[in-house]
Amino acid sequence: MSRLLIIDGHAYAYRAFHAIRDLRSPDGQPTNAIYGFLKMLEKMRQAVAPTHLIVVWDGGLSAERMAALPGYKAQRPEMPDELRVQFDEIQSYLAAAGIPAYVSDGIEADDYIGCLARHAAKADWDVVIASSDKDFMQLVTGRIGLLNPNDKTGNIWGREQVRAKSGVEPGQVADWLALMGDSVDNIPGVPGVGVKTAASLLQEFGSVENLYGRLSEVKSEKLRASLLAAAENVRRNQRLVQLHEVPCELEPEKLAVRMTDREELRGLFRRWGFKGLLADLDAQSPEQQVELI
Repeated sequence: MSRLLIIDGHAYAYRAFHAIRDLRSPDGQPTNAIYGFLKMLEKMRQAVAPTHLIVVWDGGLSAERMAALPGYKAQRPEMPDELRVQFDEIQSYLAAAGIPAYVSDGIEADDYIGCLARHAAKADWDVVIASSDKDFMQLVTGRIGLLNPNDKTGNIWGREQVRAKSGVEPGQVADWLALMGDSVDNIPGVPGVGVKTAASLLQEFGSVENLYGRLSEVKSEKLRASLLAAAENVRRNQRLVQLHEVPCELEPEKLAVRMTDREELRGLFRRWGFKGLLADLDAQSPEQQVELI
């Protein structure tokens, strides 16, 4: 059985950067994000045991989303300079380790991850998406699960975990987000509608479409008025939070981990001062290198 692990690259690079506060190479360059990313990658591969793997990076904001909401993700701070300089180094590691990666200008990682996950599931692959982004809960099926780094159990999330987190089914998650908004992406929701209220409305009405078709049945006059006033924003939010179709194909040969470049990895580990990883590399036989992280 093919099992594809898709890693939200930026999410884990940021997580690694903030998890390890200060680590530097012999020449003083920051390496905390690099080291943390490598260790997280190793842990994920051990937990998931994928047959195929890819790290997906953000290629910029979607022009379609920006046109719909100019303030989309506008509140996010600039990437710290000490993290920015480590991105190319992480990419160098992935190339040397034979690990596939993807980035394309103007394509958000979420959309590509969603597209690839759906294609793989249709081909009867099992898929695990490694990310804490709640947008991915809308993708969960019997074939697609989530590895949420905030969940210390390490369990792969399925429908049960999505219901426990959101109060709704995976197929309702986009409507749930559309109603309550998403402060992380600077998407305003319906005033007065939070996690529980949004879930309660969807449990009763099933979908945003049904909710607005039966708005008179909402018992609270204040809530009914708020929903009516925000109707246009809710429709816009649905388009913002739904994962868009982007160009992607399921190409198994491009998702397979290749043999590592031992000399390139050795040079990187020496430059970064990763003595433990260098010792592990030198202890490995060439036949074992494909398993090395």
